[in-house]
Amino acid sequence: MDVIDDGRCFICGKDNPIGLKAQFIIDPEQRRAETTVQIPEHFQGWQGITHGGIISALLDEICAQACMGSGMQVVTSELKLRYRAPVPTGSTIRVVGEVTGKRRRLVDAKGRAELDGQVVAEAEVVMFRLG
Repeated sequence: MDVIDDGRCFICGKDNPIGLKAQFIIDPEQRRAETTVQIPEHFQGWQGITHGGIISALLDEICAQACMGSGMQVVTSELKLRYRAPVPTGSTIRVVGEVTGKRRRLVDAKGRAELDGQVVAEAEVVMFRLG
């Protein structure tokens, strides 16, 4: 399986007119990735609250970016998520991911989303290495 970046990714694609266009800071030595994004109001679930799927997608992507920044091509195999607090639409959140381990073709990663220094969601992700 080949995965091809065509610039249309919902989270980071520069050519996706409705995407978040996240830009990442990658630290390959620490096997870590980070981004800061503002959540547009049209990504709400309940009134004034960011839809949980948007937060989930951000955590999934940040963990993939941490892996790819470490030289691995991956796809998500498993995602375990815990929401800790709602995120108001219009908020700017910081999302951080890091590789925590490797097992054969699987890569373990953790991610967290923060609003004003408070963790609002956390994820444990298992990625499958391609190739």
